[in-house]
Amino acid sequence: MLLEMKDVNLIYDVGHDEETYALKNINLNIKENCFYGILGPSGSGKSSLLYTLSGLRKVSSGEVRYKGKSYKDIKNREMSLIRNKEFGFIFQRHFLMDYLTALENVLVPLNSNKKEDIDKAKDLLVRLGLEKEINKRPAKMSGGQRQRVAVARALINDPKVIFADEITASLDHKNAFAVMKVLEEFKGKAAILVVTHDESILSGAEEIIKVWDGTIEDTEERVVNTL
Repeated sequence: MLLEMKDVNLIYDVGHDEETYALKNINLNIKENCFYGILGPSGSGKSSLLYTLSGLRKVSSGEVRYKGKSYKDIKNREMSLIRNKEFGFIFQRHFLMDYLTALENVLVPLNSNKKEDIDKAKDLLVRLGLEKEINKRPAKMSGGQRQRVAVARALINDPKVIFADEITASLDHKNAFAVMKVLEEFKGKAAILVVTHDESILSGAEEIIKVWDGTIEDTEERVVNTL
């Protein structure tokens, strides 16, 4: 199993009179090369689920494993290398570097100026409809364009896991489906986890994980898309 969560709780305000469970008693297995949709309303805990799976947020109790190894046993330097080499992150906010062009932002994870890497970055940007923005800086782009640059940046390393948090929220339907089409090209190459409240973008998902009040449905009850 690629990623595993065992009896995971994520609690805010620990030790206070009123503790808030962002996640409660989560058990979850994520397989290699499978496309998952994580669906739920705002505040349901779906983003917290994504952040704990990726190790960006430490659990209050329980255990998260990547390739069989507990995050508790992975040192910070090793975890940083995993995030850079094997994980791809796309957040609601793009977190682009303002002083770099779209192309330079996409190349950041590679830290490379090799021709093949530059060509690969350009190809991703073109496929995302950004051929005219390749040499523009973020200030000269729309919010939706910046978000698509962030998508290209997440995919440039051919990650083993793609974590995507509400990535189409700032996009119109045309561009949202264009982004999802590019992501779906990674089916069979990476585990893809897309957090959203918009079920319409998840037509390509092989499994839907529904989150509600910090809990998820049992495996047997999940909706599996066989299309």
